[in-house]
Amino acid sequence: MKKLSPVDHVAIHTTNIKSTINWYISNFSCETVFEDKTWALLKFDNINIALVNPNEHPPHIAFKVSNIFEYGKPSTHRDGINYIYKEDDFGNVIELVENRYDLKKEKS
Repeated sequence: MKKLSPVDHVAIHTTNIKSTINWYISNFSCETVFEDKTWALLKFDNINIALVNPNEHPPHIAFKVSNIFEYGKPSTHRDGINYIYKEDDFGNVIELVENRYDLKKEKS
């Protein structure tokens, strides 16, 4: 059976991080993994949602990859995760991110 590509998160725009966090927490069962003035990460049972400032990041879907360097030269987020932004053939932004679980294993 073919192994499916794992999704890391979906990023949506907001101009008020704190209010958006509060809305999602009030309406769904989720946890805040990270929060600052420019972005936040909410953890759900089966996916993460990144709340991003429109001036910082495009709305996108992020896929986990084992070896980011196979896809080009990555940049590094503040949390230390390497990433590459790309567009699909239809102009949708996708982000490739290093598999966070692989990183934890390497650092152990």
